[in-house]
Amino acid sequence: MILSRRDLYVLYPLLLLVYIAGLFIPVMENDSAQHATMAMRMYLENDFLHIYKGTHDYLDKPHMHFWLAALSFKLFGISAWAYRLPAFLFTLIGAMYTHRLAKYFYGRKIGHMASLVFLSSQAIILSNHDVRTDAVLTGATIFALYHFVKYLDRQTIKNVILGFLGLAIGFSTKGQLAVFVCGMVLFVHVLYANKWKSVFSWKVLVGLASFFLFISPVLYAYYIQFDLHPEKVFNGHSNISGIKFILWDQSFNRLTATGFGNTSPDYLFFFHSILWAFLPWPLIMYTAMFSNIKRALKYKFKSYESFELMTSLGVLLVLLVISTSKFKLPHYLNSLIPLMSILVVGFLWYLQKSQKVKYIKRWFNFQVGLFSVLSVLVIYLCFWAFPVHHISIIIGLVVIAVLLILFLIKEKASPFRKLIVSSVGFMILINFCLNTQFYPNLLQYQSGITASKIIKENNIDVNHLYLRKDIEAWSVSFYAHKNLKEVSVDEIPNQIKKGEWVYLEEASYLRTQKEGVVWSKVYPLDHYRITRLKMKFLNPNSRPSTLSKRYLVQR
Repeated sequence: MILSRRDLYVLYPLLLLVYIAGLFIPVMENDSAQHATMAMRMYLENDFLHIYKGTHDYLDKPHMHFWLAALSFKLFGISAWAYRLPAFLFTLIGAMYTHRLAKYFYGRKIGHMASLVFLSSQAIILSNHDVRTDAVLTGATIFALYHFVKYLDRQTIKNVILGFLGLAIGFSTKGQLAVFVCGMVLFVHVLYANKWKSVFSWKVLVGLASFFLFISPVLYAYYIQFDLHPEKVFNGHSNISGIKFILWDQSFNRLTATGFGNTSPDYLFFFHSILWAFLPWPLIMYTAMFSNIKRALKYKFKSYESFELMTSLGVLLVLLVISTSKFKLPHYLNSLIPLMSILVVGFLWYLQKSQKVKYIKRWFNFQVGLFSVLSVLVIYLCFWAFPVHHISIIIGLVVIAVLLILFLIKEKASPFRKLIVSSVGFMILINFCLNTQFYPNLLQYQSGITASKIIKENNIDVNHLYLRKDIEAWSVSFYAHKNLKEVSVDEIPNQIKKGEWVYLEEASYLRTQKEGVVWSKVYPLDHYRITRLKMKFLNPNSRPSTLSKRYLVQR
């Protein structure tokens, strides 16, 4: 075992601390708060067959993510941490099966290293507080891949059914992306390892049948909401088939950007997004990817022990194909991160076994140099941008930093062990600071959070609270524990009665004043779109000039 037990007993709890801190950050506009509110509506109305986005039918992501969040609300009540809990649990599943697949490919010594690489990756940490569908998708995808790989070797019916179960959960969470990722990397694995006999087996047919059985709840829900109601109009079209949408249209629409306002002509988007999404490992990953492909070419793709192409050539092919899509977002990469984690540790293990320790030393020196500077910059930025409210944050940062420095200075360890422990340690330090200091302070400028605090402190009756139509205000509904009614600015003078409340932006507020509406109580709220940060906002001196106003007002 390359990592000591002490390494594991320190790194896993510290990573857990970072993830738990992320559970309690207020929900972030737009998508995370939107999804939380949609799941809350499912729970409050006890309607798990229909998905609504505000007052409209929702036809984009499938049901699983919303079902899991609604179930969590049912068990634990409505809260930010309850919304995030399913994502956190599926991240643990992802770590477990990253460990198992790495151990299956490369031996028991590197399983924990692969799971630590996975858990310390920036996009994975981010996806556990800015929760969308990606954490569930990622855990389900690597669960499926592990069982499919075992099936291809052992031809066990249990593994093929479990593989299709994981695939069905991924499909029920984000549509065909899980099917595509698994299909592409498994095709490379089957081709390289010559596992065609396992593919052309009656057991695969049983697995396929089980897959359609497992996705039948989602298909049924789409049938009830859309296929039974051809009169419904969505994006200007009627006769919408929900079943056809999830089985075909969703993926095709994303490839062509049909129905999406923004398109991306950047064919290198995913390749440069990896540079931040897979921190601190992207450069090692790219080196490993092309080293593995080069080795495969050198040996004319002959299969040999402790070498696979699923995590290198398979991942590269997925990246090349999704790069042709006209609609791209960084979190599409998340389901590849378990495979990239295995690729990184498999490559480093190859260098160790091949007596190429000098290359590991170079990577270690590079990582320590780069992330020492990055850690200082991030911590400085966090405390420069926002004041410290709790001394415990500083104490926590000092403890983590001291442990990391002591390990780097005093610990006599192999370069391999030092590289893994130090890189994970730096990400713990950075993300502890982000999750305890930066994001909680940043969310103060998401005015929906501030409005929610005022609503709670003043015991405002949410049955008499309205949102101005078509502004980002999902967090107000979520923290009000109610799917709030919407009102247009034209309707406010006649529809809003004395004693009722409205949350609205500055232009609408000024217009109502001009039209003679008298507000008895006015709470002005600073607002900034916090998912689009700029240095001018982060600078405390120039921040006031970047803020807009929203208002919580009572007539």
